[in-house]
Amino acid sequence: MPGTLKKRLRVAGIAAATVVLAVCGVLGYVEVFTKGIDRLPEKPCAGAVDRDLAARALPSARKAEERGKLTTSSALDTFTYWCYVRTDEALISGEAQSGIATVDSWRKRHSSPGGEESGSLSVNGVHVSVRSEPATAFVYIPCTTPRHAGDGHDAHSLTAEARTVGETRAQGAELRQILADFAYQLARHAYRVGECQEPREFPDELPRIGSN
Repeated sequence: MPGTLKKRLRVAGIAAATVVLAVCGVLGYVEVFTKGIDRLPEKPCAGAVDRDLAARALPSARKAEERGKLTTSSALDTFTYWCYVRTDEALISGEAQSGIATVDSWRKRHSSPGGEESGSLSVNGVHVSVRSEPATAFVYIPCTTPRHAGDGHDAHSLTAEARTVGETRAQGAELRQILADFAYQLARHAYRVGECQEPREFPDELPRIGSN
């Protein structure tokens, strides 16, 4: 009988140790996998967007990378600011481009049957629209670049778009809000980098979609 009891205690001890090791292993695995995005700069894409947006949008990953880039077109006399944060399995990206568009033509272009609008808002001259399928966010801001200052054209603009590719951590309304914030922050950064001439006070963050 004493031998049987010892055997049971030994088996129980081994089982308990196995559980502890398994738990530690899981915690260690999760920690490794969340550090991919956590190790990126606090504001990826040369300061354009908040890292937290990518962390909330994308699944955990071992590795992540980011890049922001400004390109110009002498032929079209426009500029584009590109930004992405990606892992091996997923991506959140956007671009903000200067051009010619009125807010009405911009709205018509993004109210096409290709995607259902899930919400919109306007604040301080910044116009935002989001779609549910596929989840996409669009931003419009009047913007006259230095080369066009004084040319009398009233439809100079900066438009931005953001989306995800691959599996996402966030879903539904939460994902659409993240994309709206991503597109807004990218457009705000591009507005300053591109030296848009109109004086504008940008809010620290957008109102929540559907709250107004």
